Amino acid sequence: MEYNMENAALFTPLTLGEFTLKNRIALPPLTRSRSSQPGNIASDLMAEYYAQRSSAGFMVSEGTQIEPRGQGYAWTPGIYTPQQIAGWKKVTDRVHQQGGVIFAQLWHVGRVSHTSLQPGEQAPVAPSAIAATNVKVFIETGPGTGALAEPSAPRALTTDEVRELVTLYATAARNAMAAGFDGVELHAANGYLINQFMSVHTNQRDDLYGGSLDNRLRFLREVTRAVVDVVGKSRVGVRFAPLFESTGEDRVYLGLVEPDPFTTYIEAAKQLNQLGIAYLSIAEADWDNAPDLPHAFCQALRETFRGVLMYAGKYTAEKANRMLDAGLGDLFGFGRTFIANPDLPARIAHNWPLNPADRNTLFGGGAAGYTDYPQYSGK
Repeated sequence: MEYNMENAALFTPLTLGEFTLKNRIALPPLTRSRSSQPGNIASDLMAEYYAQRSSAGFMVSEGTQIEPRGQGYAWTPGIYTPQQIAGWKKVTDRVHQQGGVIFAQLWHVGRVSHTSLQPGEQAPVAPSAIAATNVKVFIETGPGTGALAEPSAPRALTTDEVRELVTLYATAARNAMAAGFDGVELHAANGYLINQFMSVHTNQRDDLYGGSLDNRLRFLREVTRAVVDVVGKSRVGVRFAPLFESTGEDRVYLGLVEPDPFTTYIEAAKQLNQLGIAYLSIAEADWDNAPDLPHAFCQALRETFRGVLMYAGKYTAEKANRMLDAGLGDLFGFGRTFIANPDLPARIAHNWPLNPADRNTLFGGGAAGYTDYPQYSGK
């Protein structure tokens, strides 16, 4: 079948840090809750899943918790034990054998957790003792079985504990490199820990990490600097989820709607630009009829941040081409589309039909709805 020239721009190479990406189509971080137990260890099945999708120009792992308190959902992988590092090494080896580039997403959920997932069934930790609402976490109720639950009320971190967390992020970055990842992405989106420090809704601290916008960005700044010191600025990205309006359909895991999101995120981008990191990843709202990001914000982000800009959220080839043509984005994540189509770049290149994603197998389970999606056969 002939190459679809309408999408040719998505197959132009892109420089990201020290890497030359073969196309502009990315596998974004996607929680699948299939780590092996006990120990939340990346499995052989996970290695197969990522290897199947290594034709992506760029890949980011599912969120991997940096410490035991960072877990908010059953069966998500970690990167703080030798066994977890070894598990992820199987994944990165398989991806690299296929010529892929993969970063690890470093994750701490903060308050979006449940006591059953916390060490000693203690309260989750957060910038302030404010419970998460309008969101559910997934907890294990038996071997291989789970259920949705309300997040538990968190306790506020002390100033010393905040500083210890900065060190834990740096250690996780070091572990990621030991596991063979090409770099790391800091999860500062979706209402999780770093996002909680940034937001006026979740940060009511009266120390150096709360109050003014600059103080609320301090944790992000310190974590990023610590990780840059470990892996180098050309191997670091940060993910944000800036929401500009609430429609009643959004949930906290999609991000926190700030009183002035434009100022908050452009200032954050300015500070990260000064640190010289490789890219920013912007997670757009992805529920039905979700509003697009304001053009003025995307333009300001482009003018503020000199690195690569990656966007994800309900992306199609057509939408990616529009952003690329407008000069607003460089790299585009295709989430559920990539879940259901392991050969997605080839399908986009040739305009082949797409498999639909099975929503019933997104989280937990085995190979079904994970590694058994077919590549295009021409039939």
